[in-house]
Amino acid sequence: PGYAGRTELPDNLKALFRPMAMMIPDYALIAEISLFSYGFSEGRALAQKMVATFRLSSEQLSSQDHYDYGMRAVKTTLTAAAGLKRSRPDLSEAELVLTALRDVNVPKFLNEDLPLFAGITGDLFPEVNPPQPDRTQLNGALVATATKLGLQPAEVLLYKCTQMYETVLVRHGMMLVGQPWSGKSSVIKTLSGALTSLHAAQPEGLFPEVRVHTINPKSIKLGQLYGAFNQMTGEWTNGILARVVRECSADPSATNHWIVMDG
Repeated sequence: PGYAGRTELPDNLKALFRPMAMMIPDYALIAEISLFSYGFSEGRALAQKMVATFRLSSEQLSSQDHYDYGMRAVKTTLTAAAGLKRSRPDLSEAELVLTALRDVNVPKFLNEDLPLFAGITGDLFPEVNPPQPDRTQLNGALVATATKLGLQPAEVLLYKCTQMYETVLVRHGMMLVGQPWSGKSSVIKTLSGALTSLHAAQPEGLFPEVRVHTINPKSIKLGQLYGAFNQMTGEWTNGILARVVRECSADPSATNHWIVMDG
């Protein structure tokens, strides 16, 4: 209760459970230990700055349903920082953490919240300006794929495709949020096509082949999507989503499988 995605129990059910006291985890200590385990030498100071960034963001930025500043966001940022430390050892530790904070959080913020977040990170990481990653190759493939799909390669489309690519690198699942006809499906098609074309040109390169499995969840019942238990026969029938996940998991190649709920 009180956490996103949870609902309060009815009083008659609540009386059957024994109440338990729980404490809020020490985010700074968890982040500090994680950073030290990833090889950071300035783990304590960077962990405190990271937690302060999320705390100030929760206080100053607008309230949106998809904003999250809890342990999930901290863990994702730590994972991104660890990956950056392995892939970009030339950057300082402050630059690595700041880059991870930006990569994880900026794609989900509204435009009016971006200057506030930039101000918070600028105050906590003064004189830290990590270089932007070179996306020239990806941008070229995005323009070619968008043109092939009959879309105008507008700057906002390329920007959102790049943000989605950076989010894919640090998260297993995501949700594209926007008004109808705002280009959510076009971003998925353009990015997946661009990554696949880059992989075809350079099979041993950084970009993976992408296979998209699109499901319209609104066109079928809940049992058909996830699976259902037949009360008459006592048999379990797998849903469409379960079958697709099993097929994707059985693929031994390095192909990225995107299961898209779009409907």
